[in-house]
Amino acid sequence: MKRVVCPGSFDPITFGHLDIIKRASSIFDEIVIAVLVNQTKQKLFTVDERIEMIGEVTAQYKNVKVASWSGLLVDYCKANDISMIVKGLRAVTDFDYELQMSQINLQLQGVETLFMSTAPAHSFLSSSLVKEIASYGGDVSSYIPEPILKRLKARLAANSAGNNLN
Repeated sequence: MKRVVCPGSFDPITFGHLDIIKRASSIFDEIVIAVLVNQTKQKLFTVDERIEMIGEVTAQYKNVKVASWSGLLVDYCKANDISMIVKGLRAVTDFDYELQMSQINLQLQGVETLFMSTAPAHSFLSSSLVKEIASYGGDVSSYIPEPILKRLKARLAANSAGNNLN
């Protein structure tokens, strides 16, 4: 069985992420979407919320599982018998960083990295950009699935209401 991990913060998951997941799910027997646990970065959604949202929007792919990880990704891969990482690339700047990571991952644990270029329609997309646009009331409905959009709007509204109390 060929297993692959697709890591990221997914805060929130976008159509760009889903494009890579869909395409990878047609190539590999099992895709593990690994949500990064990083206590040093402020996230809009908790790890558990992100796992739940990803599970909801990937439910049609029977070979996709969602988990979380902290620490080195290659250690997670070795502990879970995963020999390959799949990463989406949007631009040359992504490639510069990801190439370094892939080379060190191969050297550290023998874990290969497969790069998939994002579909042109999603090449500009990032979770950070989606959050920023939405925080100013911009329409992000063409960038994220409807269930994620509802949660994003609710979270931003709750955060805004909380900020108004201070």
